[in-house]
Amino acid sequence: MPVVINGENREITSPLTVTALLADLGLDARKIALEHNLEIVPRSAYDQTMVADGDRLEIVHFIGGGDVKNDSDDDSWSVAGRRMSSRLIIGTGKYESYDQNRRAAEAAGSEMVTVAVRRVNLSEPGSEMLIDHLDPKKYIYLPNTAGCFTGEDAVRTLRLAREAGGWDLVKLEVLGDKQTLYPNMPETIRAAEMLLKEGFQVMVYCSDDPIQARVLEEIGCCAIMPLGAPIGSGLGVQNPVNIRIIIENANVPVIVDAGVGTASEAAFAMELGCAGVMVNTAIAEAKKPIRMARAMKHAVIAGREAYLAGRMAKKRYADPSSPLAGLI
Repeated sequence: MPVVINGENREITSPLTVTALLADLGLDARKIALEHNLEIVPRSAYDQTMVADGDRLEIVHFIGGGDVKNDSDDDSWSVAGRRMSSRLIIGTGKYESYDQNRRAAEAAGSEMVTVAVRRVNLSEPGSEMLIDHLDPKKYIYLPNTAGCFTGEDAVRTLRLAREAGGWDLVKLEVLGDKQTLYPNMPETIRAAEMLLKEGFQVMVYCSDDPIQARVLEEIGCCAIMPLGAPIGSGLGVQNPVNIRIIIENANVPVIVDAGVGTASEAAFAMELGCAGVMVNTAIAEAKKPIRMARAMKHAVIAGREAYLAGRMAKKRYADPSSPLAGLI
């Protein structure tokens, strides 16, 4: 009898339980989440849920997209009750391998990593998964909605993510088009409202518009993540004035998300007063990703220290460091 699994037509000989189907596919139930005819199936119900003629299933898992100690006073921060020392969040995409991703996360000292949700590759059920390399007991997994262009797709994706690992802290992004990957703000706000009603804690990728940022905070988002520049562009923070205004008016963490290309740009974002920086492409596509991850770690620390120290005032003319009185 025909069934559709992850968009592919497949044949099963007779009705069987989800548990039996996963066994036939060679998949570990602990590492996936499953949707049966648009309804998420809890793992506790796998033995009772039957797959029959014409059913449609989606089977997903996480894919790729530490601890920083400071000699000065404790400067840890928190989002939605998760306290962290590192202010550098890294992505898990574009790396050559999951092992390289792991080594980058260690070099960066990150405690939080963003993870995308994609279909399980049924032709290679025993292949490596991100969870085999980045232990969710060591890192805070932040499921995201990369690639979603509607609120419904984003919400559906994060429901599956919550089922896969029990995580309710999520990163929402609803994109406007494939060329710019700018956020579609009306859809973003609508999706955020739907997620918040379902008990999710929402960190949200958004435009660098202070008004839109305020709206997102007012409806209950736990962190605001304005773009520094287009995703993957490496152009750095293009609108520091707006980022600074967002920070000054926010009562939740503000994290620059997207556009950072090198360490100096991460430091600049932190000097503006950001709570953290989100980086993926700048590390993964560097000539030496592990070294760049280490550079980003130090840049974020340096930028934060400079912000806390308070920079000197800019002056129109020179001001000698040594007093002129008493010259020989």
